[in-house]
Amino acid sequence: MKYTRILGTGSHVPEKTLTNSDLEKIVDTSDEWIFERTGIRERPIASPAENSLTMAEVASNRAIDAANIDRNKIGLIVVGTTTPPSIFPNTANLLQSRLGISNTECPTFDVSAACSGFIYAFSIADKYIRSGEIEYALVVGVDSLSKFVDWSDRSTCVLFSDAAGAVVVGSSDEPGVFSTHLHSNGSYGDLLYVAGDLYSNSSAHHIKMRGNELFKIAVKKLEAVVDEALKHNNLSKEDIDWLVPHQANARIINATAKKLHLPEERVVLTIEKQGNNSAASVPLALDLAICDGRIKRGNLLLLEAFGAGLTWGAALVRY
Repeated sequence: MKYTRILGTGSHVPEKTLTNSDLEKIVDTSDEWIFERTGIRERPIASPAENSLTMAEVASNRAIDAANIDRNKIGLIVVGTTTPPSIFPNTANLLQSRLGISNTECPTFDVSAACSGFIYAFSIADKYIRSGEIEYALVVGVDSLSKFVDWSDRSTCVLFSDAAGAVVVGSSDEPGVFSTHLHSNGSYGDLLYVAGDLYSNSSAHHIKMRGNELFKIAVKKLEAVVDEALKHNNLSKEDIDWLVPHQANARIINATAKKLHLPEERVVLTIEKQGNNSAASVPLALDLAICDGRIKRGNLLLLEAFGAGLTWGAALVRY
């Protein structure tokens, strides 16, 4: 039986940073108000020259280098994003060319599941490898949501940021990815969405959110998917070494950690300086914690995310 193992990770964060103090100058808010409700102090914002493709390229190259494999052996590229640079070709297809991968017949496609995009893409790659169809895959989570922010709406403009994270996964005889669990409920679609007709001439495509309702559902669904992942693998909360959550809101993260009885020092938190970078937040947090030595080989990780759609999911991984 074949398993999926994480071989290398990489990430990219734009140089430009928007602080809470900066936001105080353009909208009715304060550093205290933002931090108390979200846990965010600052967030990276892509420059006009950057987009989801350029950020994905940097993160992917770093992940491939870390994996130390021949990039031409990559048999699948999946990009989780809701902010592609073009409607078509898809971002993964463009990324394949940017990376100089000569295996030009490997499948490449995007997955649109908002903040859950990386977990969805990761799950797909896991299934391809377990089937024996491919040996290596590149999985990317990237978004540039700042392009859809209404800077006069203080409930949303304080949250969203831009970044990319990537992992290279490969076939292994030893368990790496134990299981993945994906869910969706379209009846909640009006709680978080981008307003406006995509195909109209209007440029008013802005993020709209009903935060209080979303918060309650997110906590409930994440608790359920955490239980599902542990039960599926006959494991207990005490077996988890690290929680690597989507960085949506510090209060949601704290509620999930409390459910797992995990102290703060075993939760990878990036939200204070990174904000909510959507599909990029889980692979970005994973890469940062691996690079600084917190996450070590052999650690059991629980990755989880919740996003618009509504979509949510989790992956239980032995790093």
